[in-house]
Amino acid sequence: MTTHYYCTPEWLKESHVLYQSNSEAKKKLKKLSANMAYRVKSEPAWGIDKDIYFCAFFDAGELNKLELVSKETAENAQYLLAATPQTWKSVLTKKSKFITDFMLGKIKLEKGSKVGVLSIAPHANNILDALTPMNLVFPDELPAQDLEQYRTNMEGFRAELGV
Repeated sequence: MTTHYYCTPEWLKESHVLYQSNSEAKKKLKKLSANMAYRVKSEPAWGIDKDIYFCAFFDAGELNKLELVSKETAENAQYLLAATPQTWKSVLTKKSKFITDFMLGKIKLEKGSKVGVLSIAPHANNILDALTPMNLVFPDELPAQDLEQYRTNMEGFRAELGV
C-alpha cells in the first residue's frame, strides 16, 4: 500500500486513479451527482500557512475531478465545506463522522444548502473511502525536520499550481 501526505497533489491524484479503476466504489456512489469543494483552514503548526482547497466532482458516481483547486474554483462548486485540518483528519481517519461534525458546526457550510449536504451525507463513508485508499500521513504526525520539508513542498506545488 502506498503512502501519501495529506493535502498534496499526489494524494488526490492517486485517489482519483484508484477510484477510476474501482467499479465497486462507482457502483456505491452511482446516485451521487454533486460538485463539492473543501477548504482546509490554515494551520501553520501543520505546515499549512494559508487555506488550501480541493474538490471532488461526481456525476452519477463518476468522479470527474479530484484535485487541489484555487479559491475561485472552490467558490464556484455547488457545495463548499470548511474545517480545520484537525477536524478533516478526524473525519478522514473515521475517528468522527462527517454528519456529526457537520451538525455540531465543526464543518461549516460556506456555499450550498444544508438540505443538499444532508442529502449527500449518506454517501460520506463511500466518499471517504475514495479519498483514503492508501496510507495517509498528516503533518501533525511528522517530526520537525519532515514538517519543514512538507511546508517547503507545499509552498512549491502551490506556487506551481496557483492554488
